[in-house]
Amino acid sequence: MLSSALRSMRTRWVTFVGSFVALALGAGLLAMTGLALAATFDAPDRSPERFAAAPVVVAPSDTLRVATSVGERTARLTDPRPVPRDLADGLSALGPTAEDRTFPVRTAGTDAVGHPWSVAAATPYRLLSGRAPAREGEVVVTADAGRGPRAGDRIRIAVPGASAATGPRTVVGTVAATDFETAVFFGDAEAARIHPAVDAVAVHADADAVRRLARAFPGMSVLTGDDRRRADPDPGRDSEALTAVNALLGTAAGITGFVSVFVVASTFSFAVAQRRREFGLLRTAGATPGQVRRTVLAEALVIGTLASAAGCLLGEAAAPLLARRLVDEGLAPDWFAIGDATWPLHTAFWTGLAVALAGAAVSAHRAGRIRPVEALRDAVVDDGRMPPSRALLGAAVLLTGLGLLGWSLLTDPGDVLKRKAYILQPMWIIVGCALLAPLLVRPSARLLTWFPARLPGATGLLARQNASTSVRRTASVAAPVLITVALAGSLLGTVATIDEARATEATAVSGADFVAGGDGPLDPRFVQRVRSVPGAVASASRSTGVTVLEEGTALISSEARAADPAALAATARLPLVAGRLTDLDDGSVVVNEEWEKRTVGEHVRVWLGDGRAVSLRVAAVMRTGTGSNGVYLTPANAAGAAVDRVDIKVRAGADRSAVRALLEKAGRDTATPVMTRDAWVAAHHPRTGGSTRAGLLLILGIALLYTGIALANTLVMSTSDRVRDLAVLRLTGATASQVLRLVAVEALMVVAVGAFLGGAVAGLNLLGVRSALALLTVSSPVVVPWAAVGAVLAACAVAAMVSAVLPALAALRARPVEVAGARE
Repeated sequence: MLSSALRSMRTRWVTFVGSFVALALGAGLLAMTGLALAATFDAPDRSPERFAAAPVVVAPSDTLRVATSVGERTARLTDPRPVPRDLADGLSALGPTAEDRTFPVRTAGTDAVGHPWSVAAATPYRLLSGRAPAREGEVVVTADAGRGPRAGDRIRIAVPGASAATGPRTVVGTVAATDFETAVFFGDAEAARIHPAVDAVAVHADADAVRRLARAFPGMSVLTGDDRRRADPDPGRDSEALTAVNALLGTAAGITGFVSVFVVASTFSFAVAQRRREFGLLRTAGATPGQVRRTVLAEALVIGTLASAAGCLLGEAAAPLLARRLVDEGLAPDWFAIGDATWPLHTAFWTGLAVALAGAAVSAHRAGRIRPVEALRDAVVDDGRMPPSRALLGAAVLLTGLGLLGWSLLTDPGDVLKRKAYILQPMWIIVGCALLAPLLVRPSARLLTWFPARLPGATGLLARQNASTSVRRTASVAAPVLITVALAGSLLGTVATIDEARATEATAVSGADFVAGGDGPLDPRFVQRVRSVPGAVASASRSTGVTVLEEGTALISSEARAADPAALAATARLPLVAGRLTDLDDGSVVVNEEWEKRTVGEHVRVWLGDGRAVSLRVAAVMRTGTGSNGVYLTPANAAGAAVDRVDIKVRAGADRSAVRALLEKAGRDTATPVMTRDAWVAAHHPRTGGSTRAGLLLILGIALLYTGIALANTLVMSTSDRVRDLAVLRLTGATASQVLRLVAVEALMVVAVGAFLGGAVAGLNLLGVRSALALLTVSSPVVVPWAAVGAVLAACAVAAMVSAVLPALAALRARPVEVAGARE
């Protein structure tokens, strides 16, 4: 069987090259995404950075720990309490200390952080030039390879939330730059005036003595050794960055794996279908059905082994390019690189081989059933029948996808808007329709080609008949287009629709005319001046967080805003379903429908942003919406968070222009931007999709590249198999240009069929998203990514035409009478 398979591969090399390329690229995609995914499993081990030279660090704990019946549960605190003054004084009695104060600053258009100079030695920062700041208005800055300010320069430093501290300062020294922060050092007294709270204390004393002292102050952590890493700026940034990359690459691996498996199986099936007469000849020569099946499986084994090995080499070479692209797009941290894991290569190889054998096994079963009389037919007619097993599988997958979508809409519409759901759920419908492609292409082809067939000339009619009668070839070409168009429309359309819905919801919830802030603490002087503007109502709010224990085992954290209830009621239109906003007070909370306890008047135990546990009464309940409707508290429960947003409503009868002028003047005087509500929503709720859309575009780009090559493979294989058909057209009087035009039009028609079916699938998925939004009472239109879908269609159309016309052009070089008279 193996020798027979090898001889067959030599004589029908075009068919086998197509299968080889499809499988090699599929295995390469799996290896590439698998290697990149493996690199996200472990963050790099980092030593302490911010306090590397301090033996002991006392800092507030930013972790909430709650004991439950199933063990301890933890959550991140949004506003941990600062180091108490009494504790800082007590630590200074144990040994030398340096109090750290960290606050945001901005200089020369760069975001940085301010610190007192006394804590610089804890890193350690060492002077490269100049001296330490000794008086008000002097700073030490970082110098990067000789660039930036030098000692003696005057620079302007802005301190958000403290405009009184904003102004020009003299650089008196420079220190070496680090990769974890851009620091500006002030004198200790000036830093304490700008930021009175103590964020950490570096202690040179016995650790046990420090721990004994700190026990009297709940919420404080004593850090030594590698634990000092927890006091670094954003200590979890590496793992958090890898989590986002892991989710992206996991999605990419799933989608590209599905596309490659489906395309490889379809390619093998189509390749076997083209050889019906060959297998009929083998049966006529005495081959048994089992021998025919074993021949097909032997061919698949050889191609699968070689192609999977080539794909692994290709994927190993391409993985570093993918990693660099992720870094360049800002989707991965700068240090992200491919590691030395080998399991993705093993997975890709054996998956490729298994897919090749599985696809060939189904085709081999059909090949073994070919009767000897098939070899006597002068024409091979495509009966268009689809195997019952494929029809049943396709129907089952499609109905499962529709059932899951319907169940989500009936039980929890909000699930449809979650990332995992809107990425994975459409795949069921796409796979089901792709499996049913042979059943769907004939009616779709007849529908789409009805008008072209009635145009003058025979090209449209012949293309229609070829596309609708050669069902197997049409389905093999249309399926990759269907998948790519459906993926582009479903994924990008869903992200754009959800972004639009969130922006619409934010606009509907806000009753303000003007908004300031939203990006950090606001200057108290600005807040005070806005509150005194005649003809305006101002609601100053704080961003914080609350955590609740649900079902006795799960800690659920929610974003929260703290504001004065009366001012909030005047400037907001919260989507309440129960209760009244005016009932909100220091002993109550406004929750949304996602909370376990959401009955008005019911008491719920929550942990505030600083870790304090309090029992609050539910004053009102909001609709869940798109998930952006958080929790509302009063400032007394804001855990000391600073005002970071002010919503301003112009009173009825007041002069809007005069109010705006006063607001903008207050903003200019305190370096606080004031925007209209619509402008603020556009800036803080962008409709562009952000990194999610960029990641999906990367995934779709990979899928499009592969489907384009698969499309080309199938067309080259099918066109090469139609040499006699093209020669007969020439003998009936068609010119070479007419034949090429027919081939090109037919390729475009098949792409149109795939686009039509893919668009229908995408429309069905987007309809599910729109239904979920309607059930959540969010009125927002469906956003169709016309540009992305158009680009996908253009790429598929170009690939299809080139892949069909070039083999046809090569076939037309031979004399038609010789080709038509030749026997296979």
